[in-house]
Amino acid sequence: MGKINREDMLELTRRMTLKRNCFDRIAGAYMDEEGFVDGTFNKHFQKLSAKDQQINLDIAKTIPFSETNVQLKEYDFEEADRKPGSIWQLLMALKECGLKNDAMLDVFYEEFGSRYHADGSYAVYFLHGSCDVPLKANDKESLWESEEVYQFLICAVCPVNGDYEPGAPECGFLFPAFKDRSSDTERIDIYEADGDSRRAEDLRKILLGRS
Repeated sequence: MGKINREDMLELTRRMTLKRNCFDRIAGAYMDEEGFVDGTFNKHFQKLSAKDQQINLDIAKTIPFSETNVQLKEYDFEEADRKPGSIWQLLMALKECGLKNDAMLDVFYEEFGSRYHADGSYAVYFLHGSCDVPLKANDKESLWESEEVYQFLICAVCPVNGDYEPGAPECGFLFPAFKDRSSDTERIDIYEADGDSRRAEDLRKILLGRS
């Protein structure tokens, strides 16, 4: 397990505002407590109302803005975790297609629902984002040119009430990891609101095949 640089995460959260929004698409599924899908959605982020954009930005921001190396921890995908048919391969494909493939999302929801132990109804939210990561000089000032475009997924798992109103995320992840101001597809940052719990163990098993 590696260490997450807090400054890397803060750099991301600065792009998660209405004025500097880095997200282009949001998708998700509403799940019952037994893990079956009640309904799904897949929308262009900018087509949401300003109010709904803010609600979803707040959900997404919870993941990178959480307490690094306590609530948000970095994990490696070992070589065996990256084999064909793995969750890693599915996440890579979802990132590359920008969440525009509902069939692949359905595969994830089904796998997630069959292995996640929830205390009630919940939602799985996916957001696809991208941001330019500018070069920086030795004095940390920007050189005003793009070093790379970091393309990423944020997933947040939130409890929901009968009106599908989401509560604060209980767990989630950022993929690929944002490490040393760059994309690292062999690592993932996993979030758990209460630190190390049953939900965190479930999420690690789903994503990495191990607790």
